[in-house]
Amino acid sequence: METLTYEYRGGRPVNSPPPSVLVGVVGSGNLEVLVEPAALGGLCRVEVQTAAVGFGATWQAVLDDVFARHPLADVRISINDVGATPAVVGLRLDQALDAFAGGSQPGGSQP
Repeated sequence: METLTYEYRGGRPVNSPPPSVLVGVVGSGNLEVLVEPAALGGLCRVEVQTAAVGFGATWQAVLDDVFARHPLADVRISINDVGATPAVVGLRLDQALDAFAGGSQPGGSQP
């Protein structure tokens, strides 16, 4: 397992965010994303626990792309990964951040 941490500045806070949003499942080729509001002084912090060791540059590229679409502040994102492809990572993050910024989590946890 590898732990990676990324931080982004310049985002905007979400008005009335939900307590948390959880999407995905921890399973082969998939990942789980938890998004929570956090007092981080305007940062968005992403913490990744991944079984795929040595892919830090790939994670950085995917997260840079996601943050460009979802520039949020005072948000903690926790990712538990079991070898998801970059496309699946982007999809799950888009699902979680859309639900978080929209203030609701449609249908509860998303597989």
